[in-house]
Amino acid sequence: MNASEILAKLTQQGVQFWVENTKLNIRSPKGVITPEVQAEIAAYKADILALIQEMNITPKCESEPLSQGISLETIGRLIGGFAGESSLEYQPPVINPKSMAQNLSVTFRPLPNGYQNLIIIKFRQELAVKLKNFGVKILPWQEATADFFYDIKIPILNKKISFKFRGVKAEINAVIDIERPNSWLRNIGIFIAENLYKFSSRWLAKNRQMSVVQIAKLSSWAEDHVAKYVENPTNTQVVILSEIDHKFVNPITPYPEKISIGINTLIRTFSEIVIGVSSNQISILNMNLSDSIFSKYELDNFVSKSLIPKVFVPIAPLLMSRFEIGAYNPHLSKYAKILGNLGRELASTGLFPAGFKLAEVIKRKSHRDIVNIIVNGRTGVSYGFVAYAEPPHYVGKLEITNYEWENLLPTPGFSSDEIRQNEANRRYIKIIIDGKYVFKQIPDIWLVSSRSGSNKTDLNLEQDIIRIGLQDKLHLQLPIEAQQQKIDVKPSYDIYVMLAISLSAALFTPELIENGAPIVHFHGYPAFDWFQENEYCVGVTNPSVPCGTYESGVLNFLGFSNLANQKIKNIKLVSLIEPDHGTNFIAHDVEYLIDRLKYGCIADQIELGGKNFASLKANLGHGDI
Repeated sequence: MNASEILAKLTQQGVQFWVENTKLNIRSPKGVITPEVQAEIAAYKADILALIQEMNITPKCESEPLSQGISLETIGRLIGGFAGESSLEYQPPVINPKSMAQNLSVTFRPLPNGYQNLIIIKFRQELAVKLKNFGVKILPWQEATADFFYDIKIPILNKKISFKFRGVKAEINAVIDIERPNSWLRNIGIFIAENLYKFSSRWLAKNRQMSVVQIAKLSSWAEDHVAKYVENPTNTQVVILSEIDHKFVNPITPYPEKISIGINTLIRTFSEIVIGVSSNQISILNMNLSDSIFSKYELDNFVSKSLIPKVFVPIAPLLMSRFEIGAYNPHLSKYAKILGNLGRELASTGLFPAGFKLAEVIKRKSHRDIVNIIVNGRTGVSYGFVAYAEPPHYVGKLEITNYEWENLLPTPGFSSDEIRQNEANRRYIKIIIDGKYVFKQIPDIWLVSSRSGSNKTDLNLEQDIIRIGLQDKLHLQLPIEAQQQKIDVKPSYDIYVMLAISLSAALFTPELIENGAPIVHFHGYPAFDWFQENEYCVGVTNPSVPCGTYESGVLNFLGFSNLANQKIKNIKLVSLIEPDHGTNFIAHDVEYLIDRLKYGCIADQIELGGKNFASLKANLGHGDI
């Protein structure tokens, strides 16, 4: 038994712990603290003291209470299922671009001899200055790199090849380079290197899983992309400066065509982020496939609200180890059937383009193997999600009085000023609504969702609909048939967002979700004129953090809390904007959401891509509706 377990066990039995002047104090009902228990407390006294102090005092600025009465630390723990983790296992979310910048280290790869693109050269200089002004640490190439050595044994030939290269250190968050087209001689070398990799990787992979670095060194020695100089690709992102692709950013280009252009651009440059530059415009591309355009006059906003957040929180899928895995029967779930119908009804909107297999887009085996490691074994990619939040589950009182709050017990892992629990282990949260503190039970959240890579408009009940739960930890229930047949089923990248929307709606706008609610996300935006009475839009000015992060979940959570403090009633629909990404919608009724989205598409007021974002920004740049 450890300190956390001792604390949880005893608080459930009515024992109260608190700290005064660094001294541990205990008040206990008669008979609970036996000599054996007293010995356990004494043995773990220092750990118990540290845990209680951690629950009540957190020095990080991100953990200071917000206007909603709760801190980012608490919001992040709640939506991420980090209830019991220590501060070493969990880091509070950061949503302030200035704070992000001050925790970033970036280097610029030197330009090749004879490089003459004056527009990109000038932009590169301006970008370095802006990043530095915002607080990013800019390291010279020589300081950001070091000599690395790798040995790879070639099978059959029984020969060991040693590699020495100058690589970017793992602690560097991003390396910025220009696009470097291959010469015909390099293309010959690439062909030879790739075939050698295909030949040798079959034997190498049998003995042990190869790392991203090992694959890159074995297959990329003939290339000159900066990714091969990165020591740790999971920590260091590659940012490429290139001439702007006018076809990609053209609002007339169909979005499915943009998907193909964007994916091939990222693969061709072997980068996570591509910044397109022209004489008067800037674009930014990552796996979210945003076609956002910025004027050169908006460089400050581009760097602080778009580039810095993308570098600080890279796109990453949730590891399966974050979930407690189980199974469910979708045929017995009315919510799974509702979700399947929702997807089919939205097919005519065109908002959910079909996904693709990585093997169909990434032609080189070495590149597929690298991407496979980075995306945690996902075999396909799709854009958007459909989900249905089940009615929140409560046990006991939904809301309590201040007196009842004062008699609750501490909750391990949380500040007792913000979250406490009763003897049945039901947690309550202290939040501000309409300027007053209220004390609400934190419900169990369950939702059904389309799996990653599925066709959202033609969901297979036996394989494509998973069930996600949020209690004190994350739960993932796979369709029982898919689990039995060992079909590759992975959750969406946007799980934190789905859970954050569901939980925050239950806390701040309970009438919206009390009977369950549909939630959808697509990579486009509604026009400002599309909104009707009792429909609301939030998040237009948020930093553009990528999906798959609990920062994105926190921003959606805060959107609901802000609505609640505007004394808004009879909410029918909420649109939660994610700049450079897309829009999340939640509605009180599934048919209502379907009708409104269909109407928006027919009226050309909703479409994929960033065309409509400008109208939202123009009308909501200083607040929400």
